Amino acid sequence: MSDQLTFTNPVTRFPDISPPKQDQPEPGLDAELIPGTDRGEKSYRGTGRLEGRRALITGADSGIGAAVAIAFAREGADVALNYLPQEEEDAQHIAGVIREAGRTAVLLPGDLTDADFCRRLVEDAVEGLGGLDALVNNAGRQIAVESLEEIDDQQWEDTYAVNIHAMFRITQAALKHLPAGSTIVNSTSIQAYQPSPTLVDYASTKAAINNFTKGLAQQLAPRGIRVNAVAPGPIWTPLQVSDGQPKEALPEFGKSTPLGRAGQPTELAPAYVFLTSSESSYVLGETLAVTGGSPTP
Repeated sequence: MSDQLTFTNPVTRFPDISPPKQDQPEPGLDAELIPGTDRGEKSYRGTGRLEGRRALITGADSGIGAAVAIAFAREGADVALNYLPQEEEDAQHIAGVIREAGRTAVLLPGDLTDADFCRRLVEDAVEGLGGLDALVNNAGRQIAVESLEEIDDQQWEDTYAVNIHAMFRITQAALKHLPAGSTIVNSTSIQAYQPSPTLVDYASTKAAINNFTKGLAQQLAPRGIRVNAVAPGPIWTPLQVSDGQPKEALPEFGKSTPLGRAGQPTELAPAYVFLTSSESSYVLGETLAVTGGSPTP
């Protein structure tokens, strides 16, 4: 597997996958995904850009969050990982990779639909890491539904609870701990700009995250806290097989991008590293698209 410092053709750097139809109960596990993902265990090489940083990452057990956690550790950061209790197998694997890099991994399982847990999560991360200066709001819920009439109140409310309400609560709780120089990076999506007809609830939360990011960035700039977002395109993660996509669409997942393939989680990690590092000190309120070439505004 090539690493991110090697000169490679982006079309062929990772395989053009055709995932078989498969189903996992929500939230899904990387350990059971076919084919497996590249989260950077072998392909991400750090250069010390986050040396000494202390980061809380939500949805950090698998997919994009796991890749970001590995990259942060390889760049020198200690990491608190949030995930659902049923994702423990994936979380333990990522914690092991972080510790192999010589960094601290703090495991903080819990449900982000619980408002009290969101606030307690921040306090537990601060205690476990000895402070906090980087927050990555990455956890997301995505359930594909054919028509609006099929979305019941519970799905609508749970999607907003995880994707936007938890982001507000965690960020609000974190602010009293974040010193000048701290960073917040939120995971949005190309769905904020190009909503799929089967993802009306999910896509609308991602548009809200874009707006939240830009407004909060202006509010916190005088305090020296930078807020930005990353907008992934079609990235192969357990989210897609736990009802995140229609099952019949899985074999063609990501093939409509200009690169002709789905992205791997590790391809997102450098964007989060850049926005968290001091290299991006003049970047605020930005949504950095990592979409395989699919255009965004």
